[in-house]
Amino acid sequence: MCGIVGYIGESQAAPILLEGLAKLEYRGYDSAGIAVYDGTKINMMKSVGRLKVLNELTHDGETLPGCLGIGHTRWATHGSPTDVNAHPHFNMDESITVVHNGIIENYIKLRRRLESRGYEFVSETDTEVVAHLLDYYYKGNPIEAITKVMHRVEGSYALGILFKQHPDEIFAVRKDSPLIVGHTSDGNILASDVPAVLKYTRTVYFIENEEIVRLSKTNMKFYNVDEEELTKEPTTIEWDVAAAEKGGYEHYMLKEMYEQPKAVRDTISPANPRIKDNKIEIEELNMTDEEIRAIKKLYIIACGSAYHAGVTGKYVLEGLARIPVEVDLASEFRYRDPIYEENTMAIVISQSGETADSLAALRDAKAHNVKVLGIVNVVGSSIAREAESVMYTWAGPEIAVATTKAYSAQLIALYLLAMKFAYVRGQIDDAQLQELIKDLQRLPDQIELLLNNKEKIQRFANRYLASKDVFFIGRGIDYAISLEGSLKLKEISYIHSEAYAAGELKHGTISLIEEGTLVAAVLTQDTLYKKMISNIVEVRTRGAFVLAVTNEGNTEVEKTADYVIYIPQTNSYFTNSLAIIPLQLFGYYVSLGKGCDIDKPRNLAKSVTVE
Repeated sequence: MCGIVGYIGESQAAPILLEGLAKLEYRGYDSAGIAVYDGTKINMMKSVGRLKVLNELTHDGETLPGCLGIGHTRWATHGSPTDVNAHPHFNMDESITVVHNGIIENYIKLRRRLESRGYEFVSETDTEVVAHLLDYYYKGNPIEAITKVMHRVEGSYALGILFKQHPDEIFAVRKDSPLIVGHTSDGNILASDVPAVLKYTRTVYFIENEEIVRLSKTNMKFYNVDEEELTKEPTTIEWDVAAAEKGGYEHYMLKEMYEQPKAVRDTISPANPRIKDNKIEIEELNMTDEEIRAIKKLYIIACGSAYHAGVTGKYVLEGLARIPVEVDLASEFRYRDPIYEENTMAIVISQSGETADSLAALRDAKAHNVKVLGIVNVVGSSIAREAESVMYTWAGPEIAVATTKAYSAQLIALYLLAMKFAYVRGQIDDAQLQELIKDLQRLPDQIELLLNNKEKIQRFANRYLASKDVFFIGRGIDYAISLEGSLKLKEISYIHSEAYAAGELKHGTISLIEEGTLVAAVLTQDTLYKKMISNIVEVRTRGAFVLAVTNEGNTEVEKTADYVIYIPQTNSYFTNSLAIIPLQLFGYYVSLGKGCDIDKPRNLAKSVTVE
């Protein structure tokens, strides 16, 4: 959540900061600010609202000269969105400036202690505590002051810091909130995510927990919390700049939906293909066949859409590999004191690889000697580095807050994992594996076919722009699809939407159905067709208008549903990858028709790095 950019070099800093922050807008924010050191004074400009306001106030950075600065986009947690609460924040004499991602959990205690020592606060934020603490501990050595602050604050943070007495340096520190640094052609840059630096470098250093970095124009040094200098290895980012641009599409979300066939192909066959000689080879698992056969239980842990992918994964892994699977929301898993049994494996799914709750769950599992596999999209992210094994989803940069292609890639990773486990454990034979592989490899073309029929979805979506409530129903894997379809609609269109297991309608939900209510019914599982048709009849009898998503050939549904969308035939375990496409398009076109900010929906952030 939020975004940090810092620059020191030969160029003017402000335009670089503003440009970098623009690349981080997808992370979610409600105010923005930059601070630039002109050699004499640290000058600051902050504003509520979109970044364009800050661009206008600074004339695209021209009014803040200087070659050293830090910038921030804030998503309000402590204190409402105001100019005063926006970052950066000063100490009292404006000699120290701080930007911060994360939450300082003990800030009230620290604030009271600082106030008792004469420090005056101007904002409601937890971040201002850091600026004053640095002032309190600073005796000429920035690294010493920073380490003392690290010992005092509790919570999560990524900090960018300027000291007026050090006009040729930027300092940064990280704990549980992502931070990267890299060399540019004429200086050094820091940021909270890769897109902000792609224009200037593809070689970055990931700052680890409780590490400090000291940047000058020509050098960067790393330290641990004991002020000992560290040696770090760089990581090369394979994304190019164009991959993080709109490419002529009206919105990133639409572009990323159309990139799903490629994301699926690349996840099936990245640089090191996962299908070799008609077998599933997932070398990054780092597991022998004996270890796979020894697994007695799987935990799938995730948040949001990644959790919905995990719900699908449960059906697929249990159905194919016959391994018991428990799917947990990471925010619940980390606090419920889970019972870890012998030969248990945890699968942690996260697009960013920085999701705070998922990362905490990973650490808890590791602390109990449970093997952890991370399924992530960002190379070098925290989950990727801390999991024993990592399976990358090669979706490329995803900018829109509402995930589409990363979700589709997560499904593919779970399918591959289930196929691998099923074959090694003797639950499927060679012939069955070959059929599954064929169906898997057909998915990209089938997804493309569905995307190219978007006009039909758009016409239907335009009829429901004024909806107040929409319900999604399904059974089995179709329930998992419904969860994600409902989330896509509600998060970008702001229409109240819920997903229900269709068998639960009689247990209270059906009382919400009234004349004209839209119900999206997903029925792709042959064994559940008749039960789902009965559920459709139930809601139609109470006045619902039913949109059905089903397989080609299931024409019986036309007798009961009002509007039917057909998906190509595929293995019943893979239908989520196809049925979700029209539901993504439906959510997009409803939001478009309502004039919503599709790529940056209100109150949401792309990467949730705080609780």
